[in-house]
Amino acid sequence: MKKILIIGSGAMGAAFSIPLIDNNHKVTLTEPYNLKLLKILSLKKKFHPVLKINLPKKLVIKKFSLDILSTKWDLIVIAVSSIGIDSIGKYLKNFKKTTPILVLTKGLKLDKNKIITMSEQLKKSNKKLNISVLKGPCLAKELSRKIKSYTVVANQNIKIAKNIGNIISTNFYRTEYSTDVKGVEFSSAIKNIYSMIIGSGQGNNTSSALFRKSVEEMEYLIKFFKGKKETVYGLAGIGDLYVSAVGGRNSKMGEYLGKGITFKQAKNRLMREDTIEGADLAFEIAPYVFKKMSNKKIPLMIALLKAITKNNKLKINY
Repeated sequence: MKKILIIGSGAMGAAFSIPLIDNNHKVTLTEPYNLKLLKILSLKKKFHPVLKINLPKKLVIKKFSLDILSTKWDLIVIAVSSIGIDSIGKYLKNFKKTTPILVLTKGLKLDKNKIITMSEQLKKSNKKLNISVLKGPCLAKELSRKIKSYTVVANQNIKIAKNIGNIISTNFYRTEYSTDVKGVEFSSAIKNIYSMIIGSGQGNNTSSALFRKSVEEMEYLIKFFKGKKETVYGLAGIGDLYVSAVGGRNSKMGEYLGKGITFKQAKNRLMREDTIEGADLAFEIAPYVFKKMSNKKIPLMIALLKAITKNNKLKINY
C-alpha cells in the first residue's frame, strides 16, 4: 500500500483516484481552488458532478494546503489546469523531499522568448523536483467507469517511470514508458490545436486528409522543440489526437470554425460555458509561432492560430 496525494479534484484528478484505490493504495484527493466542488465532494456520497459517479468510499477528500505537502507521500499527482501550474509551483518552491511527482496537466507556456512545458514550468520554482509526466488518450469519464485505457509515463530515468507505472497500473489502466519527456508533453498539448483543425473538415473525407497533414506538422513541431519524432506516433501523439478529434470540445469548436463562424461568435453564443483547451493554448503560443516559425512548414497551425487569436474566419487550403 502506497500513500498518494492528488492535487486537483477536477474530472481527471478524481478519475485517476479510481485505479489507485483499486490497487489498495491510500489516496487523498485535494482541491486548491474550486471550493464549491470541494464542498460537493465532501458530502457522504462523494458525487462528482462532472464524472456523474460517486467516488470510492475509501477516498479521503481535503482542501489543499501547504501543510499537506509536509506529510510523507509515496507519490504526488498534479492534476490542476495549466493556469494553476504557476500556483502549485510556488507551493513546491521549498519542497526538499525526493518524492516522485507525476504531472497529468497538459499545456505549454510562453516564457519570455521560448515555449516551455508544464514540467519545465514547475522546475522553474524548484530544479530539484523529481518530476515525471503522464499523457495519452485517456478520457476521464471512461477511466472513472473502468473502461480500458492506455497512457504513457515519461521520465529521462526510465526506472522511475516504470516504478510509477507499477503503482498506478491495473487491468483496465495500462501504462507505457518513454524517456522523451519533452516530446510527450509537446505532443499531448498541440494535439488540442490539431483536433480543432480536423474537426473543421465538413465531411469524413476531408477530416481524414486533415488528420494526415496534422500528423506531418506535429512531427515537424516535435523535432523543432527537441523532442523525438517517433513520439508523435505513440499514445501522447496520434493516440491522444484521435480521441480529441472524434469528439470533445476542441473538435466541436473546429466544426463551428469550419462552417465559417468566427471564434468569438462560437465561444460566446454556442460554447459559452465550455473550456476550449486548444484555444487557450493558441493564445499562449501564437506570439512565438508567428515570430519564430515558418508558415510553409506548419500552414494548418498558422491558419488555426489566426482564426483564434485574430478572430478571422478559418481559411485552410487543402
